[in-house]
Amino acid sequence: MTYSQDSITDPSLKECLELSVQTRDYCNKILSQIEANEVVDDSPSSKAERSKDLKRLLAVMAQLKTVHRMNVMNARDSKQDSVSARQEVDRLHLQLQNLYYEQRHLRGEIAACRDFPHKYTELPLISEEDFLEENPELRDADPHTLMIARLRHEKTAREQLEVERKQLLQKKQALVTEIKKRKDDLSRTGKAIEKISADFRALSVTLGSSLGSV
Repeated sequence: MTYSQDSITDPSLKECLELSVQTRDYCNKILSQIEANEVVDDSPSSKAERSKDLKRLLAVMAQLKTVHRMNVMNARDSKQDSVSARQEVDRLHLQLQNLYYEQRHLRGEIAACRDFPHKYTELPLISEEDFLEENPELRDADPHTLMIARLRHEKTAREQLEVERKQLLQKKQALVTEIKKRKDDLSRTGKAIEKISADFRALSVTLGSSLGSV
């Protein structure tokens, strides 16, 4: 498989590819010299040229080996980074799933609270139409605010009725006390009248006896 230099953007990989190309070119050059039997030429210039090519090849190969080692280490680090990133993604995904679960749970709790038969729903409140007729400024209020206002109105009305009930109870107690007092007075008056009547009858009997003897 061949790779285009344009498809590789990492600087270290591009350097490794360039060194590989140089190594290939030096190897091809040396092989071409061998195939052309140029190696049998023992002239000083030929030996110097071959020695120079070999030194260049060895230098490029040493550099290629160093760059390759660095790329292998970078690849290991990248692999470890990928593993760490994947673990982080898995952790975040699990956390997101937990949040979705908690969201569904909270929505269920909210729905249950909204559907719960609260006692205030059974209170004999005045109708919403009558309440808004008395409080037109609340016509645009949301249902929650409107219900709170109706409950406060009911509370105020009941407190006022309780005050009136206590006042009437006090009046009733005062009337009961007054009636009891009058009944006691009438009872004492009746007893006094009965005593007077008894005394009068006794006196009449006494007077009648006295007159008869005369």
